[in-house]
Amino acid sequence: MFYLAIIPARGGSKRIPRKNLAPLGGKPLIAYTIDAAISSKRVGRTIVSTDDKEIAAVAKSLGAD
Repeated sequence: MFYLAIIPARGGSKRIPRKNLAPLGGKPLIAYTIDAAISSKRVGRTIVSTDDKEIAAVAKSLGAD
């Protein structure tokens, strides 16, 4: 059985604006979550839900829908 991973990634944040795109260790922060979901043996599909076009583009380039 495979599961669907849905990752919510808002573009706005009061404390750290656009934190999902903030670099951490040479990669955007959201890359760690996407990598974990894609490398999971149980997840069949990974979707990022966002209101920000740039976050969507980064997520798609990292292999998420």
